[in-house]
Amino acid sequence: MKQFLFIGLCATVLTACTDASTGQAQAKETPGVAVQRGGGLPYEVTESEVWDVPDPASQRSYQVFVALPPSYHTQSERRYPVIYATDADYAFPLLKQIGRRLNVEGPTVEEFILVGLSYAKGEGGMESRRRDYTPTENGPARLPKGTVHGQAKAYQTYVRDQVLPFVAQRYRTDEKRRIFLGHSYGSLLGMQILLSEPGLFDGYVLGSPSFWYDQHYMMNQARAYTASHGDLPARVYMYIGEYEETRPSDARFSKSANMVTDTKEMDQILRSRKYPSLHLQTEVLNDEDHVSVAPRGFTHGLKYLLPVTVAHRQ
Repeated sequence: MKQFLFIGLCATVLTACTDASTGQAQAKETPGVAVQRGGGLPYEVTESEVWDVPDPASQRSYQVFVALPPSYHTQSERRYPVIYATDADYAFPLLKQIGRRLNVEGPTVEEFILVGLSYAKGEGGMESRRRDYTPTENGPARLPKGTVHGQAKAYQTYVRDQVLPFVAQRYRTDEKRRIFLGHSYGSLLGMQILLSEPGLFDGYVLGSPSFWYDQHYMMNQARAYTASHGDLPARVYMYIGEYEETRPSDARFSKSANMVTDTKEMDQILRSRKYPSLHLQTEVLNDEDHVSVAPRGFTHGLKYLLPVTVAHRQ
């Protein structure tokens, strides 16, 4: 019988927990019923798996979290699209439940394999994401001396050469339908992948992108791409919250960056060459800020990239 590893939610990282370490007998699983352990133990994300996938180049060890779709074990010939989500401690449990709820009253989005890209083991979330998701060493000056930025290329190589093959070898993935999902710095990493290896993923959900980073470095990369490439084969959904723009007279708005303006400008840059293979949708989501917008953006992104057609519903 398949053994499930559960993910205990913590403030900044997710930790794999097993019943063996507690001496408690594991509750017998009933399909469709989530059984939580008691005794004050952490709440767990059921029906999920945790794998250590080290990076031989950096010698750092990372974990990936995997959740399989409901039909995975009953439709043995079927292959599934895969979503790779950065900031897995937050995005993984959220996406798992969004995907489930969208199909509660009938299929709305395709079932998918979900892979969460977690932070380096032993590190806090901010340490990993500042280093692994940013394209240059020129991080914000306000941060403490010694803060490391600018290793997104190395992390991109790790994802391409270690994580993607690891997942493809173990699960029935549709390798032509890999989707990248990132928010904030995570979407900065996603845009870097899109502009340097667009075929690495078929679809991209890029939320609240930090295009302000290093004097709009990624915006300049996009301009360089459009000047030298005749196509950009990808499906891209970008979202941004209405309040991610400065307006000193209104406390709901950002205090530091005009991210709505930046996102609209990036949209215009990517559309400017009228790429035949680029499918792009950008939304400004009303009444949302940088903290609140992600769940809604994730939902819209799934519906844009993995819609179930009317024909498939019948």
